[in-house]
Amino acid sequence: MLHSHVFVKDARYRKENLASCPEDRPLIVQFCANDPETFVQACKLAAPLCDAVDLNLGCPQAIARRGHYGAFLQDEWDLLKTMMTRASSEVDLPITAKIRVFEDQARTVEYAKMLERAGASLLTVHGRTRDQKGPLTGLASWSQIKAVKDAVSVPVFANGNIQYLSDVERCLRETGVDGIMSAEGNLYNPALYTGRQPPAWDMALEYLELALQYPCPTSYARGHLFKLFHHCLCMPENFDLRYRLSKTSTLEEMVVVSQDLRDRMTPYHTGEKPWEPDPESDQAKLPFPPWVCQPYVRISPEEHLKKIKESQRRAQEKRQQEETEEDSEGSGGASGGGEGGKRPIGEDSGEADLSKKKKKKMSRNPRKSFDPPGDVYEKCICKNPKGGRCVHNMCRACCRVKCYTEGLDCPGHRILVKTKREKAAIYYGQLAKLKEEEEKLQQQQASGQSDEVQKECEKNGVVQKEGKQEGEKEKENGAGAEIENGYENGNKKENGGFDSEESKKTEAEDMSKHQPLQNLPQEAHEVQSNTCNT
Repeated sequence: MLHSHVFVKDARYRKENLASCPEDRPLIVQFCANDPETFVQACKLAAPLCDAVDLNLGCPQAIARRGHYGAFLQDEWDLLKTMMTRASSEVDLPITAKIRVFEDQARTVEYAKMLERAGASLLTVHGRTRDQKGPLTGLASWSQIKAVKDAVSVPVFANGNIQYLSDVERCLRETGVDGIMSAEGNLYNPALYTGRQPPAWDMALEYLELALQYPCPTSYARGHLFKLFHHCLCMPENFDLRYRLSKTSTLEEMVVVSQDLRDRMTPYHTGEKPWEPDPESDQAKLPFPPWVCQPYVRISPEEHLKKIKESQRRAQEKRQQEETEEDSEGSGGASGGGEGGKRPIGEDSGEADLSKKKKKKMSRNPRKSFDPPGDVYEKCICKNPKGGRCVHNMCRACCRVKCYTEGLDCPGHRILVKTKREKAAIYYGQLAKLKEEEEKLQQQQASGQSDEVQKECEKNGVVQKEGKQEGEKEKENGAGAEIENGYENGNKKENGGFDSEESKKTEAEDMSKHQPLQNLPQEAHEVQSNTCNT
């Protein structure tokens, strides 16, 4: 598995971790990722060197929790859908996914369907939940794998409970999947799919021959050898080889250790020497001799919890016994000494005072010392060591309390309470100022609208006044014209003037042009009313 973010940013990481050869095809590269853009870029960079890309959604380890990837993304369906959709549409490679199951089988099926709709070309289903790991691993659920296989149309691989070739055949038969994937079983026995169980040194020497031909980091090779030699190196007579293997720094040194183990265990394998292990040892409980490649079988979760309770009970009894002995020794010393008082200090009393556990450690490493180290650190008020760079001359816990209560900074402990509070005050001050400016702008806009309405009303009023003045002038002119027309037509009015038909008609038209304000349309009245209210 490769980290997508580091793979995109670091060219050296890409070169070292994606080292391959033409014989290593078809090849699927697996990434852990939690960002769609980064995942797409990583897929594009790996595309020329592989045949498909797999998204890891099954890692349950603590590092995956801290990095927020693996099985800890299985509840974020929107993010996974985006990642899978973009990768499958933007990268010219099949995109697959390896997942773990939920406690609820129906939710597992919906999870698989969602990934299929998003563009997954293949699904590998590990039949364990996210919490089944370490001593609580337990058995994988093949029934959940079968339910996923029946629900989706893309190929499905099964993972979990694969220790021997017979398990492979049984899983294919019971689940109907298209393929089987093995992790730990294949690490302890690389010949698992052939049905053989060869001696561990044969597999180790074959692997080291390939590692010399296609170099890899020595830490990778050392880790593989510890898996292959696990049962052998747990034997007391091979502790020296385990120590030598842990100190190897080259592949050639690993070859020498593997050959020494072969020379030491071959007589037992060929039958030249009888193999008689201690009946109480772990090697005697194995189904095959310890030098043969075979899976590592964990105890069941129930047995693990039972052992924890038993160890807790023993520890409690030991504490009670020690407290009882201390009380008896204290009472004996107070009554006058003697054998029940303090033990005499002699030249050889140092080793005699050690516990059985410490004596066992001394037998393994005679140079080991159990003397308490000298106290070279200054103590804080809470008896913890003071921080060497603390400006308040305190430990980290006390320094944090002081900084938070008094609003101070401590660059030595990287506690910047004062700085952060000042930045927060500046930020909220700017935010309040920006809010006030927005309110003023809104008020100005509102007052500007009211001024426009007022001007419009005033304009309508002026037009009305001007209309009245023009109407009066036209009346006067019309009256004079009537008098003249009256003299011409000979029609005299009662008041001494003259009236004609044309003057009446002109006056009616002028009055219709200049109506009073109450006869204006309804819109003008609404504008006038709003202006007065404002």
